[in-house]
Amino acid sequence: MGSRILYGKNIIKKFGDSEVLHGVDVEITEGDFTVVMGSSGSGKSTLLYLLSGMDKPSDGEIFYRDSEISKASEKELTHLRASQFGFVFQRTHLIGNLTVSENIRMAGLIGGLSEKECKSKAAELIRKMNLEKVEDHLPSEVSGGEAQRTAVARAVINRPAVIFADEPTGALNRANSTEVLNLLTMLNENGQTVLLVTHDRESALRGNRVLYLDDGRITGELSLSNYAGKDAGREEKLADWLEGLRW
Repeated sequence: MGSRILYGKNIIKKFGDSEVLHGVDVEITEGDFTVVMGSSGSGKSTLLYLLSGMDKPSDGEIFYRDSEISKASEKELTHLRASQFGFVFQRTHLIGNLTVSENIRMAGLIGGLSEKECKSKAAELIRKMNLEKVEDHLPSEVSGGEAQRTAVARAVINRPAVIFADEPTGALNRANSTEVLNLLTMLNENGQTVLLVTHDRESALRGNRVLYLDDGRITGELSLSNYAGKDAGREEKLADWLEGLRW
């Protein structure tokens, strides 16, 4: 079993007078594929943004390894996000005037890689993610699936310790969704920690651990570690668990 890589204690998040997270405790183990599920407005994305240092809690503590990131400076957080964390969102947020290859390489440069390293790693990722035919195309010239695969490549060029994925298949059709989920699964199998926010059962089945967030509180946790990826029992276990939570 891996060591703890992310930890949040009594996380509270308020937006004005509205409290979105109510004293959440959460722990992410290195090498896990953790899925956070819940209905719209339950606080899933808010929790992901806090754990990744993209936002700060109103109260509580958040640690990455042994460092408390909830009290880190913006400069420290910027470095952490660039060097240790990778991000994939529902919208790709690719830079419109850069090609697919340039978008991927740019993330490497920001993360501190040399130009030579960026070119080499980008070329490797382009091959792995089947983007050779569009590597010189602009984001407006590629399909939604190709754009999201580019976003995944951009997120992992620095070999981040944790990949944060917020509804990465939400705007994709089933075939493209499967491709993106396959990539995340492959990265996890290669040792990278994945934290995925989703409302989709097919996506949730990729995890080895599922957390359920309801009205700003974690109200359920399910381990799928004992079920192989294509095991029918895995799907049945998740369905029964969600039904018990009235989801």
